[in-house]
Amino acid sequence: MQNFPDLRDLQIFSVVCRLRSFAKTATELGASTSYISKRIHMLEREMGATLLHRTSRRVTPTEDGEAILKWSVYMLDAATEMHDAVSDIKTEPRGDLRISSSFRLGRNLLAPALSQLSSRYPRLDISLIVMDRPVDLIAESIDLDIRIGKVSEPHLIAHKLAASTRVLCASADYLARRGMPQTPDDLLTHSCLVFRERDQPFGTWRLRNRTAGKEAEADVATIKVGGSLSSNNNDIIWTWALGGHGIMRASAWDCAQSLQQGQLIRVLPEYDWPADIYAVTTARLSASAKVRVCVEFLQNWFASEFEATAPLSP
Repeated sequence: MQNFPDLRDLQIFSVVCRLRSFAKTATELGASTSYISKRIHMLEREMGATLLHRTSRRVTPTEDGEAILKWSVYMLDAATEMHDAVSDIKTEPRGDLRISSSFRLGRNLLAPALSQLSSRYPRLDISLIVMDRPVDLIAESIDLDIRIGKVSEPHLIAHKLAASTRVLCASADYLARRGMPQTPDDLLTHSCLVFRERDQPFGTWRLRNRTAGKEAEADVATIKVGGSLSSNNNDIIWTWALGGHGIMRASAWDCAQSLQQGQLIRVLPEYDWPADIYAVTTARLSASAKVRVCVEFLQNWFASEFEATAPLSP
């Protein structure tokens, strides 16, 4: 197995190159000049190359030494980041945390969750940005994007927070006037309230028959719905649905209370579509303690909240 240089020797070598002196390096590091010389000699033997030109006045890196210095800086920086990441796990997370989400998900679920997160970790400065459009995490400096549905971007990492579905519902008034659809194809003759979603084709609703047992995945209907009303704001869609203007598609957690209270009625109750909730990041959780703590907190919060309120029941 190939031997690798000691990080301590690389650190000493970097300081020698910066100060151009064994004596000054010994003073800065609190060691003897002989110890510094010995460690440099061991590094040169390990690398099989002369790394320093030595004169009575100063020490300068050789060509090989310049190459080793470049890698030394890189490796020492990486080691520092690794140490900081591990250290942060043991300390209270702090700093700015920018989180994006859609309007209803942000307001109805994330806002109360982040309120608790802020109370638990007061040194976090949390900013929640809501928008019903796709978000560019890198360009918009977003740490976490909380979204519904599968993550298609190959450069992003998805962390599942909760399982959910999308269901169809409408007001009793609308259904009394227009009748209850019996099959997905019946939606073609109904007024459907189309929400211009962040990542979904406009007006295309996919429905999975949950009663089909093992064949459920194969029993999928794709319907191109339409109507006189559409919006890129989900709150507006909700206002129209509650006002009796048509059928809308909504997350099960979002419409659970309205269904229980009779404000809305489930349409085609044997059909739904997977709409799990994910926290999306550009890097692995180990890269940032504050992001890791937030994701883990949200996973626990969603599990507790959904178990207590049962928002995913058909």
